[in-house]
Amino acid sequence: MLKSDERYRGYISILREELIPAMGCTEPIAIAYAAARARDLLGRMPEKVKAEISGSIIKNVKSVIVPHTGHQKGIETALAAGIAAGKAERQLEVIADVTEDQIQEIRAFRENTPIAVTMLDSGHVFDMIITLTAGEHTSRVRITNHHTNIILEEKDGVRLLERSDEEKEEEKTDRSILSMEGIWDFVRTVDPEDVEEILQRQIDCNMAISQEGMRGDYGANIGRTLLKTQGEGVRNRAKAAAAAGSDARMNGCEMPVIINSGSGNQGMTASIPVIVYARELGASREQLYRALCLSNLTAIHQKTMIGALSAYCGAVNAGAGAGCGIAYLLGGDYKMVIHTLVNALAIISGMICDGAKSSCAAKIAMAVEAGLMGYEMYMNGQQFRAGEGIVGKGVERNIHNVGRLGKYGMQETNQEIIQMMIGC
Repeated sequence: MLKSDERYRGYISILREELIPAMGCTEPIAIAYAAARARDLLGRMPEKVKAEISGSIIKNVKSVIVPHTGHQKGIETALAAGIAAGKAERQLEVIADVTEDQIQEIRAFRENTPIAVTMLDSGHVFDMIITLTAGEHTSRVRITNHHTNIILEEKDGVRLLERSDEEKEEEKTDRSILSMEGIWDFVRTVDPEDVEEILQRQIDCNMAISQEGMRGDYGANIGRTLLKTQGEGVRNRAKAAAAAGSDARMNGCEMPVIINSGSGNQGMTASIPVIVYARELGASREQLYRALCLSNLTAIHQKTMIGALSAYCGAVNAGAGAGCGIAYLLGGDYKMVIHTLVNALAIISGMICDGAKSSCAAKIAMAVEAGLMGYEMYMNGQQFRAGEGIVGKGVERNIHNVGRLGKYGMQETNQEIIQMMIGC
């Protein structure tokens, strides 16, 4: 692929748009961002807070610790953090600079301010409306479709900003340019200098939180458990390192993650196992960058149809992407890569998303295992074939089938999961 090719520039833009830093689980951070922006519009601290939030966001916020809050959980904490200490201009790092004094202010605001949370059924999987009130003054902010996509800002009933659901989306690079053939062409020809800044930040941030997850006592300590019980082989270290990053992130670690497809867990799953294998193999920096381009873009390509949130666990897509990146590092050609992907998806596409919490780390480990098994199957002359379950003919058909499953087939499953979680 030549640098003059429009797709070349597009693929780099997609990586730049997707691989961005975020502090903590992205759904509570999105809530904190909207709340901080609403406070800025109000111009003072609110006396009442109303949050209308779609069920899929509620699912992802209910059980996860919000960083820089003294290990507090949930929607009310995310709102309080954004209002009491958030810097809206930092977007997904909105609460990255909270002080010890502000942690007490967050706690006090949550305990002393009426906060009403209701489920928003707008037809959007990702949707929230935050309304703040102080005396006779109000402010309102709405985020729809993805984590920083503000489509409404209002103060005292006056619309200061209003756009349709799709307008902000149009500013992003068209994801329809992605295909596995195009990704493979890009991976083999990309100038490493064009992606170095993007990917080196992913390497530095995601490996740092992985190492913290191994050192500390976070959640169910899946990463440390894997190393203790299954040994130090590279296959297990790759799974454990990715899981350890999630252990830390889901349980209050105050370190940034470079996300993929709006998710820190997916960002770590798509990158950390590839980095571990590259270091084991003595791969060059250039080889690692190419492998990470392959893993990240493959994950994004799969996730495009599914959307930001679903009952389909996004770690599956990222784990399959990691399997492709590792296949490349091990000398695999295009045929090897796409069969790794199809095999991995056939193995584990039934894994559900039941919100952000400690067990995400275990799901990540299983997704990476599926990616590695998909590669090893094809290396040994084995593959799943079209007509077997959801497996279709050709890699793009399989990506489409999984997208259809995640976006449409699991809608009712998502509602059932939400009801179970709200009722527990």
